[in-house]
Amino acid sequence: MNSNPVHDSKAKSRFELDVQGKVAFANYRLSPGAVIITHTETPRELRGRGIASELVNGALRLIRADGLKVVAGCGFVVDYLNKHPEFADLVA
Repeated sequence: MNSNPVHDSKAKSRFELDVQGKVAFANYRLSPGAVIITHTETPRELRGRGIASELVNGALRLIRADGLKVVAGCGFVVDYLNKHPEFADLVA
């Protein structure tokens, strides 16, 4: 069973996390061997609860499972990676 609540909505090119019927998401573009996360967005009513961090953590775990690297194309992901050295191996 997959314990990661974040899923890859390939049709929309974004990682999604459903919380109380609202969806936080991280848009991405694929490049050879890497996923470029271009934008993260959390619904206003979910902000301040760590939802975006949970989303990015789950997205990074999915990227790792696929054997890809990540390129932080938005400030939130840059900050998250700086604070979480356990994902340093994923940075392209």
